[in-house]
Amino acid sequence: MQKRIGVIGIVVEERNKVTKKLNEILSEFGEIIIGRMGVPSRELKLSIIALIVEGTPDEIGAMTGQLGNLPGVTLKSALTSKVTE
Repeated sequence: MQKRIGVIGIVVEERNKVTKKLNEILSEFGEIIIGRMGVPSRELKLSIIALIVEGTPDEIGAMTGQLGNLPGVTLKSALTSKVTE
């Protein structure tokens, strides 16, 4: 299957409860993550993570599915139509 470039925005509402599992999932899929930026919002008590990914739709979907099942985590993803090798 061909790879695609995409972005994933993740909002973590209960950081202390899911940090370990979230980082385990991101490490498991580390080979498809090109870049990662995390921004804590102390005022809102949220953490925002932006990921740039390159992988097959199945790989990206598997990662977002696991992340989206974590309590207090919401995310949105967008894949480009650009196919990479």
